[in-house]
Amino acid sequence: MWRLTSRSFMAKRRPVCHKTSSFSTSQALAQNEQSVREITTLLSSHNWLALMESSDVPKKLNPDVIRSVILQNQVGDPKRLLDFFNWSQKKMGTAAHQDLDVLSALAVHLCNSNWYVPANDLIQCIIRNSDSPLAVLGSIVKNYRNCNGSSNSVIFDMLMNSYRKRGLLVEAVNLFLGAKDFELRPSLLSCNSLLGDLLKGNKLELFWKVFDGMCVRKISPDVYTYTNIISAHCKVGNVKDAKRVLLEMGEKGCSPNLVTYNVIIGGLCRAQLLDEAIEIKRSMVDKGLVPDLYTYNILINGFCMGKRSREAKLMLLEMSNMGLNPDPMTYNALIDGFMRQGDIDEAFRIKDEMVAYGIEENLIIWNTLINGVCKAGKMEKALEIMREMNEKGAKLDSQTYSLLIEGYCREQNMARAFELLDEMKKRKIAPTVLTYSVIINGQCRCGNLQGANAILQEMIMNGLKPNAIVYTTLMTAYAKEGRVEESRMILERMRNQGILPDVFCYNSLIIGFCKAKRMEEARTYLMEMLERRLRPNAHTYGAFIEGYSKAGEMDIADRYFNEMLSCGLLPNNGSYRALIEGHCKEGNVSEAFSVFRCILSRGALPDVQTYSELIHGLSRNGKMNEAFGIFSEFQEKGLPPNAFTYNSLISGSCKQGNVDKGFQLLEEMSIKGINPNIVTYNILIDGLCKAGEIERAKNLFEDIEEKGLTPNCVTYAAMIDGYCKSMNATAAFQLLEEMLSRGVSPDAFIYNVILNFCCNEENFEKALDLFQEMLKKGFASTVSFNTLIEGYCKSGKLQEANDLLEEMIQTQFIPNHVTYTSLIEHYCKAGLMGEAKKFWLELQERNVMPTAKAFTSLLHGFHNIRNTSEASALFEQMVAKGIEPDEMTYHVMIDAYCQEGNATEAYKLKDEMLMKDMPMSVAAYVALIQTLCKNDEFSEASKLLNEMGEKGFRPSLPACRVIVQGFQIAGKVDEAAEVLQCMVKFGWVSSSTTSLDDLVDGNQDGEKSEDSENLLKQTA
Repeated sequence: MWRLTSRSFMAKRRPVCHKTSSFSTSQALAQNEQSVREITTLLSSHNWLALMESSDVPKKLNPDVIRSVILQNQVGDPKRLLDFFNWSQKKMGTAAHQDLDVLSALAVHLCNSNWYVPANDLIQCIIRNSDSPLAVLGSIVKNYRNCNGSSNSVIFDMLMNSYRKRGLLVEAVNLFLGAKDFELRPSLLSCNSLLGDLLKGNKLELFWKVFDGMCVRKISPDVYTYTNIISAHCKVGNVKDAKRVLLEMGEKGCSPNLVTYNVIIGGLCRAQLLDEAIEIKRSMVDKGLVPDLYTYNILINGFCMGKRSREAKLMLLEMSNMGLNPDPMTYNALIDGFMRQGDIDEAFRIKDEMVAYGIEENLIIWNTLINGVCKAGKMEKALEIMREMNEKGAKLDSQTYSLLIEGYCREQNMARAFELLDEMKKRKIAPTVLTYSVIINGQCRCGNLQGANAILQEMIMNGLKPNAIVYTTLMTAYAKEGRVEESRMILERMRNQGILPDVFCYNSLIIGFCKAKRMEEARTYLMEMLERRLRPNAHTYGAFIEGYSKAGEMDIADRYFNEMLSCGLLPNNGSYRALIEGHCKEGNVSEAFSVFRCILSRGALPDVQTYSELIHGLSRNGKMNEAFGIFSEFQEKGLPPNAFTYNSLISGSCKQGNVDKGFQLLEEMSIKGINPNIVTYNILIDGLCKAGEIERAKNLFEDIEEKGLTPNCVTYAAMIDGYCKSMNATAAFQLLEEMLSRGVSPDAFIYNVILNFCCNEENFEKALDLFQEMLKKGFASTVSFNTLIEGYCKSGKLQEANDLLEEMIQTQFIPNHVTYTSLIEHYCKAGLMGEAKKFWLELQERNVMPTAKAFTSLLHGFHNIRNTSEASALFEQMVAKGIEPDEMTYHVMIDAYCQEGNATEAYKLKDEMLMKDMPMSVAAYVALIQTLCKNDEFSEASKLLNEMGEKGFRPSLPACRVIVQGFQIAGKVDEAAEVLQCMVKFGWVSSSTTSLDDLVDGNQDGEKSEDSENLLKQTA
């Protein structure tokens, strides 16, 4: 710290009494004042140094005396004052005086006399010894003001520039901003220099603070200021504002120079707005400016980066015509451009042209050539280049080896990669962070995480510090293997080492968590990114879109998609595919189409996989016309369909029972040279089996091996399922044996299919043997138990079904709604309502949501034992739970209410059914009419009868008898006669029926009175 007071320069004194101390201090002050006057007088002489050396002045020197001489500045010659300061320091034996005010005063006086070099030396001394730029500024300002307005403000520029040149940009900016409080106005040159260095240091936030400060102080920008501003906008890809500033320059009378145009052309090229860059170049020429080598180099590089190398080559010709000689950078850009486009031969032609032009290959060009052929997988060619380099005496560097190592790592030839690493070390070429980084990446791509960690340790032992790229590679590898916790630990290690994670680092972790369906944890890291002001990119949003789409949470997936678009980010095909697949899985085809049209509206061409995913989704949802429409559009755009595309269409056609269309598509595949895979044959075999064409399915199955394919578990499953459904148990079991003999392990589906078949055949001995085998092999599941329980129930073996439920619970299999529904249904049918209710309570205790079928079974059971109150309460519970009653439920409840004579409640349920477009059954109508007749509501009964006729119902003759008897029993003979006429009108009874007695007595076309009795019992 600065010693700002004279007390800090005074030697320590022994303690004395107060009176003596006071006297000594006064005496010392008087002596100092006398010394200051004497020294000032001597300094007025040209030979001041000789006079002082010959006097006793050196004995009188102390920090207070020197400070007073300089601050009073009565000499008038700042250079002589500086010489005196330096002489006094030598005499006192101090290396450098550290009094801030003294040094500041000297610097200010020297600047005022235009002695800038010694003033700058003092400024450097001040900065070296100060840790507070604002304290320095305060001292300079104080001495500046003491000059009564005659001071030169260059001192402030000098101070700010000194901090800037030392790389202390934050301190320089603080000085610039702090000077505002003292009304100091830096020069435009200093401001431009500071802006330029901030730009180079990528400190854009400070850059804009300085520029805003310039505007506040009304420091008018010049061409260099504007060029810096344009460069700042281009640096962040904001070319729109860069162009705006270029226009603003012209409006304000500031003509852009060649550098300005080069900066904006470079920005446009980096943003791949290449045609706009050419327009700016034309504009520059129109204004009389001639493009230079740098202009053409940035344009050529931009076009090559944009994979427009042919146009870039034309620019090479243009610049040559203008008399500009291309340099190695020009040729390097072209060689790299053609390499990127895969035109390796052209890249080498450019190299040969360069050599013919008299420009020798340098190391950059050699490395570009090696990089290009390595990325193309031509490692032999890379080694040829390496040999040519050796022949021409070119010195291989660490980058050359790193590129070769990366090429072998890309081929997963790690042995050769390590050989090159050893060769590097033998040649005394130290591996760099890049070298180790590519080897770590190679090990990760080979799945050798242990090897990757070993290389990381070697890297650290060699004194190299892993960077964010190395750690991101490891994090990505762990995340891909589902080891997200280890990936998270690497992130923590980075933080502990002071390495700030970048967007790519966070992305690797977010992608890992999204794939592991741990969306909330992924969101945590997204929030952390945003807090650190890191902008999520397309991969960040893509991870969330794919994660939520796979989880079926399409509202959230759509929200991330829309947010991504609002941020100006372009989704990739993976994101589009995930949304299309997700919406199709949810059955929301219109939303899937909306996403697809969004791709087209943005001028992008969906790839084969995206088209195929939409076709797959449409086919799965039965929208075959739309699927074939997209298929036609797909082919019109010249995209080649693949086996997945055709499999989707074949599957959709087979599901709609159009197996022949599936075979037409199979033939079309062959014509187009697309080889059907085992999935194709599996779909067709399954389609034939479901259509009952077992013989055709068998023939196709037998042809599979002739096509060079091997039947898999799915193939056998389709055939076995087909045989079981066609009741061919022998063939099904033969195929099962064949599977085992060929080493194809049956899966749970196959076992469950055969188990279900055995149960349907009531072959429980075989079913139990198979079930025990399933338990041993780990194929048994809740579905298997349910199949066996249902089989027992259907065969009336209720006790066995109950025993199996207990075994199921004991073996840790969890009964579900299907389990309990089967038991409840069959116990109710058997009239065992006590046991059925016990299962019902158990179902609720286990928090299993009952189905409509379970409710209906219980309702039917209670109705059968005439317990309408219990049935009514259960129905209300069903509605309260939000379970939609089905037709059977309504019919049971209508009949139950009719038995009680409660036509009002029965009518309410009838109206509910009509609102839901559910058809009423004849039995329900008959029950309602009977109840209305009992309640003397004959007009309503007649209306219902007409409603039945108008709706096209045709009740049987026994049903007609029941209706007529209802009127007769109530003594309404006339109304009964009208009902008979109505029945004749609707054609329910023969027109030959002339009397009620004929109908009621059963004298109609030989109809048996037994039928009438059955319906009467059913309706009752």
